[in-house]
Amino acid sequence: MSIITRAGDLVYTFRFLKLLVTPWKETTAYKLGLLDENGKRIKSKRPSTPEEKSAYNTFHRLVFNIKRLIEKVPGGSTKIGSYVAALFLLKEKYNISDNNLLKIMKESNIETMDLQEEKTSWFILENGDLSPGIYKIKEDKLVNATCDEGLVFCGDKVRIYNESAPVGNIFGVNVYEAVHTSTGLIIYVTASELVK
Repeated sequence: MSIITRAGDLVYTFRFLKLLVTPWKETTAYKLGLLDENGKRIKSKRPSTPEEKSAYNTFHRLVFNIKRLIEKVPGGSTKIGSYVAALFLLKEKYNISDNNLLKIMKESNIETMDLQEEKTSWFILENGDLSPGIYKIKEDKLVNATCDEGLVFCGDKVRIYNESAPVGNIFGVNVYEAVHTSTGLIIYVTASELVK
C-alpha cells in the first residue's frame, strides 16, 4: 500500500471517528437544518448549497446511519467508546508518531484538549500501573486491540492482570490493555473508562 493511500485512509478514519462521537446537535448538518435532533434527515430540506452538500454527502450519510444503529443498542446513546483508546489503536496500527498524530488531528479539526482524561486515580498504583482485578466498562467500545469487529458494551467486565503498566499514552492520557472477560478480546482502555 502506498504512503499516499495510507495517509488518505488515516484521515478518513479520523474523520469517521470524529463524526461518530460528535453529538447530533453539534454536527454542521444539524446546524444547517438538514437533520433533526435524532440525526434523521429532514425530508423537506434537500442539500442544495455547496456548504450543505459538504455537510451532508455520502460519507456523512454512512457515518450517520452507523451512528443511529449504534444508538439502538442498549447504552449506545452514551458517548461512543473512548476516543483516546481509539486514537491509540490507530497510532499503534499505522505506526504514527505523536507529531504526525497531532498534525492529522489539527487537519481533522480535533482539539487535543477534548481528550483530557477525567481524574480517576483511586485504582492507579504509585508507579502508574492499574491495580489488577475485574472492572466494568462505563461506555460501549467499538474497537479492540486486533481491529476485529465486535462490541464491548457498557457494564461488560474486563480483567486487568498483574502486568498492568500503561502500554502507551495519547497526549498525556495513559492507555492500558485489558481482557474482555466474555470474549477474551484484548482491548485498549483508559482509567476513566473503568469502574469497580
